[in-house]
Amino acid sequence: MDFQKTYQEKVLYINEGLNSIIRQRESHPTVLRAMEYSLQAGGKRLRPVLFLSAYEFACIDNCSIQELDQVRPMACALEMIHTYSLIHDDLPAMDNDDYRRGKPTNHKVFGEAIAILAGDGLLNLAYEVMLENVPLETEKLNRYIKAMLIISRSAGVSGMIGGQTADMENQGSNGNFSELEYIHTHKTEALITASLKSGVIAKREDTELLNAVAKYGKALGMAFQITDDILDLTGDLQELGKMPGSDKKMSKLTYPARYGLEMSKKMSRQYIEQAVSCLEPYGKKGEFLKLLALSILDRSR
Repeated sequence: MDFQKTYQEKVLYINEGLNSIIRQRESHPTVLRAMEYSLQAGGKRLRPVLFLSAYEFACIDNCSIQELDQVRPMACALEMIHTYSLIHDDLPAMDNDDYRRGKPTNHKVFGEAIAILAGDGLLNLAYEVMLENVPLETEKLNRYIKAMLIISRSAGVSGMIGGQTADMENQGSNGNFSELEYIHTHKTEALITASLKSGVIAKREDTELLNAVAKYGKALGMAFQITDDILDLTGDLQELGKMPGSDKKMSKLTYPARYGLEMSKKMSRQYIEQAVSCLEPYGKKGEFLKLLALSILDRSR
């Protein structure tokens, strides 16, 4: 498998869906421009790629493009939720960042008030899009609602918002492992795991598969965030697309701050090994997800 080619094909497919969604909306042009600015600023599209990959992973045979078209709106919703969180994280009241994905952050272009509204707009649009595409068949409907609930919980106070709260409250703190793990588990890993679980359950209910992708997602999410913390120390603006050193400047509780750079790299590798091992029983079916996990080690942004 050509991993990079396959990944980029999925990204293009997701981008087509996002473009279509934004073009169909009617609202005040300023807030739509602000929403589109951050949504179309690039990015890895990791969460929707994970959703679609998990959906394909759950297919008995190969999935048809018609099947994928039916669930693409949910994949796009995950990217909108993620992008809303980035807009709000970058605000002066939060991380006060000037750059994101190689461009000035939303509030630097549109002002704080419009940036807040753009984030609110993307979050609400995510649920609007999912509800617009609810399947009519009872069995599919039940699974779809369960997938929406998984996503909602991971994005809300039980997940991402709780993690961001802990992140803010632990600035300047040496913290301990449980506090650090809470931040990373809720702020980053929750939505990554939800992307995988919702992808599986949108296709079929299979406890074994759900457990496998949940374990994979937890390990992948932790490795992703630890690597993100490492890159904040070792990367540069051109590579990262954002200002490096912001975690240190804000005295954030991170793995490198707590355990040092080398130990953090070792922990990230261990989590990747865990992620890959979760999919070993599935052979070729899990190949793309295994390669995706391994690619985290080579991240430059």
